[in-house]
Amino acid sequence: MTRWRVLGAMAGGLIFAAAGVAAAGSFSSSAHSDFFSPGTHQFYVWCAGSSDFTATKSGRNAEDAQLRLYDSFKAVGRSGCWPLWQGRIHS
Repeated sequence: MTRWRVLGAMAGGLIFAAAGVAAAGSFSSSAHSDFFSPGTHQFYVWCAGSSDFTATKSGRNAEDAQLRLYDSFKAVGRSGCWPLWQGRIHS
């Protein structure tokens, strides 16, 4: 009797783990596609020596938007700030 309980618990654990992996895969693929999608992207802007803030910028993908945002900071003398991608804004 104890043997069947242990085997049942192991099978339940494996099913639970498989469901978790499947769910995590769908989240990561959504974030992955958002990173490479055009549109407005949101960033957490980390600044050395000053307050951090959030900002948005449009671009062909997240990297393009990040570089455009960084260039706009440099243009006003805030080269100590670096935008960290948080996600794409869906309208």
